[in-house]
Amino acid sequence: MKKPTSVTSLTEFGRVRLSKTFFMRDFLFSDIASIHGFNNVPDDPDLAIAAGTRLCEDLLEPLQDAFGRIAIRSAFRSAEVNGFGNEMQRAKKAGYSCASNESNYAGHIWDRRDADGFMGATACIVVPSFWDRFQAEADWQKLAWWIHDHLPYSSLYFFPTYWAFNISWHERPERRIDSYTKPVGCLTKPGMANHEGSHAAEWAGIVA
Repeated sequence: MKKPTSVTSLTEFGRVRLSKTFFMRDFLFSDIASIHGFNNVPDDPDLAIAAGTRLCEDLLEPLQDAFGRIAIRSAFRSAEVNGFGNEMQRAKKAGYSCASNESNYAGHIWDRRDADGFMGATACIVVPSFWDRFQAEADWQKLAWWIHDHLPYSSLYFFPTYWAFNISWHERPERRIDSYTKPVGCLTKPGMANHEGSHAAEWAGIVA
């Protein structure tokens, strides 16, 4: 598939169904693109579709099946959009938090493989039903451990507002959880004593 360059071709691209309930258009909105007039579309649509399909089928659909509707906060970013966001972040402009393009390949930049040639995709999401029930400090860990025990994620990164988090699918999954909300830092990664085995005691009762 060629890069969409017209309303018609972008409409058709947005209609690509990635999974049971998700379409490509669900992942294309960008605050940066909207404010600054960028076209947030992939240079390699086929790679973006392939990576996005795995993100949706392997991670987002199972989450939605278990917890109800999930909300997409930020997902695909073109290299142009992410690069601009990183420039603003490095200039310490408020509201911009994009990492470098190189570190976001196979992350938020779905249509580029990482330095090792692997594909991946990231979305920042909110699980409203979870937030409505669990708002005490560190409650985000309940959801983190549920995902760790049930889904083939690569990385999770949690934020304070609504317990939003980046969830990543990757061909070579890292299996690491970090947080910008309390307790800040790494919850688990390979090699840590808490990484293996069941964590059912940590997430018991969160699924209706």
